[in-house]
Amino acid sequence: MDLTQELKNKINQKTKPVGSLGLLENIAMQVGLIQNTLSPSLKNPAIIVFAADHGITDEGVSAFPKEVTKQMVLNFLNGGAAINVFCRQNKIKLKVVDAGVDADFDGSTDFINAKIRKGTNNILKEPAMKISECNEAMERGGEIVLNENKNGCNIIGFGEMGIGNTSSASLLMSKYCNVPIELCTGRGTGHNDEGLKKKISILQKAIDKHKISNDAKEILATFGGFEIAMITGAMLKAAELNMVILVDGFIVTSALLAAYHVNKNVLKNCIFCHRSNESGHKIMLDYFKAKPILDIDLRLGEGTGAAIAFPVVQSAVNFLNEMASFESAAVSDKL
Repeated sequence: MDLTQELKNKINQKTKPVGSLGLLENIAMQVGLIQNTLSPSLKNPAIIVFAADHGITDEGVSAFPKEVTKQMVLNFLNGGAAINVFCRQNKIKLKVVDAGVDADFDGSTDFINAKIRKGTNNILKEPAMKISECNEAMERGGEIVLNENKNGCNIIGFGEMGIGNTSSASLLMSKYCNVPIELCTGRGTGHNDEGLKKKISILQKAIDKHKISNDAKEILATFGGFEIAMITGAMLKAAELNMVILVDGFIVTSALLAAYHVNKNVLKNCIFCHRSNESGHKIMLDYFKAKPILDIDLRLGEGTGAAIAFPVVQSAVNFLNEMASFESAAVSDKL
């Protein structure tokens, strides 16, 4: 009997009607397969928030100035952001990575300086980054995950901060999913109708300017951000290490699109934590045929959806390991 059937039998023999724990049963099955065991465990959970600035903010694609990226990184380091609150609540280790912020920070135990340079190029004028920079960002993201894994972490989520990064995510989505840019573009951080219309126009110009191949890394280098490229590399490394990957919202899922187009095997390790209120995220999830855990109108980023969904994943593992079977509990299975 293969492991899939063994896990199915174990789940179905719990003291409950078959299928009555819904998505928890699917998650239990998935985590068991990732870890290649009938008794999976979640150890030293971590969320890594990658931050970077984007040159396209010079075109006014965001309602907020790029200085907010620096200000929010300081907020993370001071423990005051939403992701800090939810990680503390659920006992998740949080680390903050400077992937390419246009500022400098003093180090702390929860801070990693992996800066490539101080922000990407303006995509309306040139590719966001060189292929060599994109490769370096992916490698650094992978190294950060490897270090966490060496410290005993086997479940990891990723967050992001970067004014302008919904523009990069929309462009990546358009290219990877072959979807018109207007369907990929939402309000981001606070746009009104006029701001959204302007944003779509700018992003269409960016697409028209860059006549590139369908190579996954070329797309990422042309339209991505340093934080998105690092998350891409981090996801690929996490899958290679058989870690569970908690997928957050719109920006992080755009990194998953890049990772998927580099190596489709990454998808089997991914648990989709929520459906973002950012309009394009629904299309991304449909692209992956994903059924997210939560649908509560989140659109903050930072990894907040992953942190909030983590206890549900823990519940799936716990019922698999701790819930009595019909035989052990001497309960009739004729339900």
